[in-house]
Amino acid sequence: MSTILNDLYTTILDRKANPKPGSYTTSLFTAGTDEIVKKVGEEAIEVILAATTQSDQRVIEESADLLYHLWVLLALRGVTPAQVEAELEARHRK
Repeated sequence: MSTILNDLYTTILDRKANPKPGSYTTSLFTAGTDEIVKKVGEEAIEVILAATTQSDQRVIEESADLLYHLWVLLALRGVTPAQVEAELEARHRK
């Protein structure tokens, strides 16, 4: 996995363990599962809309938002990106 994605996940885990006032990530964890899941869904829809009606730059920006919120959801659940990566590798080998 890329360094930036690892760094992002590490930062998210740190915000989960050490809430920081004013942090958006901390506010997501405080809001709870329903809010985090809602944000993942919203960002997924925004990727779809960008892909069908907007520029490549918007697709990139919305994809980054989706990955961030997905990483927050993974951290909430105690799932690591490495576990997701292992699943992708297993599927690729089939």
